[in-house]
Amino acid sequence: MMRICIIAEGSYPYVTGGVSSWIHDIITSMPEHEFVIFTIAAQEKQKGKFKYTLPANVVEVRETFLDTYLLENGRWGKRFKLNKEQKDNLKRLLGEQGEIDWKVLFSLLRNTQFNQVSDFLASKDFFDVLEELCQERYPLVPFTEMFWTVRSMILPLFLTIREQLPQADLYHSASTGYAGIIGAVAKEVYKKPFLLTEHGIYSREREEEIIKADWVKGYFKDMWIQYFYRLSNCSYEHADWVTTLFSRNRDIQIEIGCDSDKIELIPNGVNVQKYIELDQKKPDHLIYIGAVIRVVPIKDIKSMIQSFALIKEEVPNAMFYIMGSFEEDENYYQECLQLVNALQVKDVNFTGTIQTLDYIGKMDVLMLTSISEGQPLAILEGMAASKPFVSTNVGSCKELLEGLEDNIGPAGIVTPVMHYELMAQAVIKLCQNGKLRKEMGRNALTRVSKYYRQEDVIVNYRRLYLELGGDSNGRDRLRAEKALS
Repeated sequence: MMRICIIAEGSYPYVTGGVSSWIHDIITSMPEHEFVIFTIAAQEKQKGKFKYTLPANVVEVRETFLDTYLLENGRWGKRFKLNKEQKDNLKRLLGEQGEIDWKVLFSLLRNTQFNQVSDFLASKDFFDVLEELCQERYPLVPFTEMFWTVRSMILPLFLTIREQLPQADLYHSASTGYAGIIGAVAKEVYKKPFLLTEHGIYSREREEEIIKADWVKGYFKDMWIQYFYRLSNCSYEHADWVTTLFSRNRDIQIEIGCDSDKIELIPNGVNVQKYIELDQKKPDHLIYIGAVIRVVPIKDIKSMIQSFALIKEEVPNAMFYIMGSFEEDENYYQECLQLVNALQVKDVNFTGTIQTLDYIGKMDVLMLTSISEGQPLAILEGMAASKPFVSTNVGSCKELLEGLEDNIGPAGIVTPVMHYELMAQAVIKLCQNGKLRKEMGRNALTRVSKYYRQEDVIVNYRRLYLELGGDSNGRDRLRAEKALS
């Protein structure tokens, strides 16, 4: 038996579906191991509000909230006597050229000479570092703006680095970002192996958000974007092994800076047997269109609603079900409701959190309109239920629906991101052609049964846990096996 620490950010156990489902399945499928959950969430109001019943082999949940920095009031003007190496690495974190020595930064920030992070960020030393950085790289940016921007940017990171870490035999992070930093710190502190899994490319997703964000002024956007890329590089550098879902993700990881020799492809999977003989009862005269999806901006629910408004004009008997939690971003959910009212479109139903198996069998067509994805479990679940999909061309969605020269045939229709007119046309085509829906549904089930099986996912991660956590030479053996394959 091993003790494995799963590190999750913005997902398990507060959010259902996607990465959370993947984590839950791994834990429940490996009762022979104990698991500690180190979970990072945005707001302390989420504390204890778990969406999952935790399996018996979860022995501890360590909760961390990024907004706790709002409660800190540092003592202004102290001096902690930073040396040149510490100052240089701080400046590199904030945009200066050069490689970051993360061991130096971790040691500095976990130092007990200051009681809280805000003491350090209010110190004369930090002012000196920031002043030098402004003079060298940002001479036209007002110092006050720079100070408060940098403070808000790095405070959550510094707080995360100072967290008390649970001891484990292996640390497994489900993303880069803050979760990846925790894995890197744990490796430095406890000298234990660190496994990193990326579903979507975290740094690219943050880049897309920052480019569109109104709250980041133009001249700070590059600083924020490069900051998140530096966090990803820290995770890649410290990870003993990196898994990702499909080849394009691997290419991006290598491009960003991950060593190709330690990347392994392990696609997501689904338990197809669970989707056999689902309840399909619904009124015969209605067409059910559905989306198993969280109501958050990156899923682009607004394009979905605009698309359905056009669909409804051509398919008046269509009903639309948006099946997923909407508590994560209440403001965005309200904006979606306002859009439904503004378009005066009827029969749009927000179900909230559901049991997917209770609903998915009734659907005629499924949709996904995300701006960014990895390898969506929602699509795999729909394919296992023999449902045709209309999806944006993000992540591996095209690969899932069209295959990689597998001679199976299409399982859906792929459209450009945010092009709701083309999405509508694709859904209308499927709504009006029952034969095509059945054909694509059969193709979907064939492909997922052959290439995306949940049992293969568990076999692969069980192997990695034993290789990395059970043997100090596990990483070298994995590299050797990979070179021979």
